[in-house]
Amino acid sequence: MLLEKKWFITDFKNIGKQEFLRPDFGYRYFFDIQEAKIFSVKNSINLKSILNPVETKKIAKGELKEPEILVDIDNIERRFNNLINCEEVIEIGSDKNILFKGDIIIPKMRPWLGGIFLNTEHNKYVGSSELLEYEITPNNNPHFIYYLFTTEKFLSNLVKLKNGNSHKRVNQKDLLKIQTPNVPSFIQDQLVAEIEPIEKKIKTLKSSIKEPQEIINQTFAREFDFNLEKFENLKKEKFFEVNFCDISKSNLIRSSSHFHHKKTWIIEEKLKDKKIWTLVNHIFKLSGGGIIPKGETFSDVETDYFYLRPKEINFWEIDKNSIPWLSAELYNKLKKYKIISGELCISIIGTVGKTALINTDNLEINKENLILNGNFLRLSPKQEINHQFYYYYFYSFIFQAQANREYTITTIKALGIDKWNYIKVPNIPLSKQEKIVKEIEIELEEQKQWEEKIEIERNKIDEIINDYLKKGK
Repeated sequence: MLLEKKWFITDFKNIGKQEFLRPDFGYRYFFDIQEAKIFSVKNSINLKSILNPVETKKIAKGELKEPEILVDIDNIERRFNNLINCEEVIEIGSDKNILFKGDIIIPKMRPWLGGIFLNTEHNKYVGSSELLEYEITPNNNPHFIYYLFTTEKFLSNLVKLKNGNSHKRVNQKDLLKIQTPNVPSFIQDQLVAEIEPIEKKIKTLKSSIKEPQEIINQTFAREFDFNLEKFENLKKEKFFEVNFCDISKSNLIRSSSHFHHKKTWIIEEKLKDKKIWTLVNHIFKLSGGGIIPKGETFSDVETDYFYLRPKEINFWEIDKNSIPWLSAELYNKLKKYKIISGELCISIIGTVGKTALINTDNLEINKENLILNGNFLRLSPKQEINHQFYYYYFYSFIFQAQANREYTITTIKALGIDKWNYIKVPNIPLSKQEKIVKEIEIELEEQKQWEEKIEIERNKIDEIINDYLKKGK
């Protein structure tokens, strides 16, 4: 398929109108041809008239004085103004931003994915350093602003402002220069009133949905006779006693609360059954990924070679469009870290536990051409397995509890390869693996059907805003 070529003529002096020297196509097109406008309307204002940046306050990594709710980019539901799977934590693996003063939170990293949420009630969170707060000026309806910013048209234009080789971000200064429709406050209120019935319908549809994590946890708890309710209740306990002798259960002196937390006790007791559970290295060969040598970076030109990082992974898929390219020369230096179809990888640095099952055919990548980033552990099966079974297992509370027990923090949270000597996985007949996979996938398929209905309703909100803006041209 031939790609449509786009071109335009601009004046060289335009490059000096922004703070950054950016000659790249999308950036120049957005500012020079579109004049920073996303919607074709007569009356526009820039975002700095709507958003006031809130000064960022940090909280240092380590144990916290009191439990806090942790919010990462993956906890923000895309285009639905909702937080999912947030955990209350007593320890953080890296410095975080304190979030509570702003009305809206917008990520620096890949905001075009729609991971934006309102916090008009000013709940307190500790959030990723990628999350920035803004106050919404009083003459604007926060819900209208949220839905305007999360229209497909608005988000797709943010891609033109992306910058950086390894971590694609939109700079705050560029964001605030965007020209957006100047919609009177009473019209904003009217549009929000029109949107509210759709919001209610979406909430009703969402009440029928289970998160994949919940489906996986319930299935594994049922099949392996774990008391999931007890485990969830124990997670909430902040104070507990530990026998001093238990410190010796590791070959290192481990006194951290996450290592000795009561929630791990019921997991450890079950894992003693050698008929069912075995060490992970009995089923898989373990090896690390590769780090790009200092002074080298990704290719700006499309190539046949790719470098997979944790940020390209979510539960449902690997985002191929975000995987950076490698030059042939750099690929050859990293070739021993390739990962192939049928192997799994799990993130072990920073965000621990992101898992992918590799299928290079589905990714349309040559079977030899995918390199694994050094923040991953690669798992190569030593025996015949149902790959999907172990993929689901590594997302289950049974594995996550072990990972949360074993990780360490120096400069950043890490689950080093040596700690995998203590992690166990099921060693059960292939037929039982297949049975469990079938149970999970039947439920996941039902959830996808609900999500398709929700997406149809969400697009109706875009239509309401777009229809008004077209009339107001």
